[in-house]
Amino acid sequence: MEGKEEDVRLGANKFSERQPIGTAAQGSDDKDYKEPPPAPLFEPGELKSWSFYRAGIAEFMATFLFLYITVLTVMGVNNSTSKCATVGIQGIAWSFGGMIFALVYCTAGISGGHINPAVTFGLFLARKLSLTRALFYMVMQCLGAICGAGVVKGFQKGLYETTGGGANVVAPGYTKGDGLGAEIVGTFILVYTVFSATDAKRNARDSHVPILAPLPIGFAVFLVHLATIPITGTGINPARSLGAAIIYNRGHAWDDHWIFWVGPFIGAALAAIYHQVVIRAIPFKSRS
Repeated sequence: MEGKEEDVRLGANKFSERQPIGTAAQGSDDKDYKEPPPAPLFEPGELKSWSFYRAGIAEFMATFLFLYITVLTVMGVNNSTSKCATVGIQGIAWSFGGMIFALVYCTAGISGGHINPAVTFGLFLARKLSLTRALFYMVMQCLGAICGAGVVKGFQKGLYETTGGGANVVAPGYTKGDGLGAEIVGTFILVYTVFSATDAKRNARDSHVPILAPLPIGFAVFLVHLATIPITGTGINPARSLGAAIIYNRGHAWDDHWIFWVGPFIGAALAAIYHQVVIRAIPFKSRS
């Protein structure tokens, strides 16, 4: 009996657990992963690099295509006398979420696939990119959104103006506080998903679980639109709201426009703080 017990003991030690689980897994990745240094606040050298401008162009083109497809979808739904004859709110949500999925997939390797000043702002707060690059991205995103909405209006000016041009407004029956809260929470969900889907440490730890980052990001956009289209038309992207407001340019499109900047930026900041401080606990890690 003693010999058998010894054989069992040797066998158990010979084949140790290869994939730690629980807290063991969270601590085991320190050997394979090192926290990258934070991006500098200013990086003058970027201005001399073609990759910097190429990334900005990619952000412009992605936001241009994003506005073009999504505004056309919104116009089609609003122009119909019967919601059953169109794709409806679900179709609008799929349009926004699907385009984000496709465009993030296409541009992630070039610019990071932000396509949203709120996402850029959140990543900047987490020191994932410099202030120089963040401002450049935001400008290019806004220009792309303006051009995308402008092309739609150029093709169908009459229909564009009669269907609202995809401009974000707080719907009747809701207060400005309701709209602001919807934008804050919606953007928090989006930016938190971006942080989680692109977390290099998580990818190193869970390398056995393949993750296509654009998929959860696009799905988060889809779900947020389902919930908040009836409240604000769903902004969660200041460039998208600005582009539609500038091209539509009616008084009510500007009445609540501040909500679609303040809300997303607050939501992005909260998501960055939550992920970096609570989830990753980066401020509490000892510096080696």
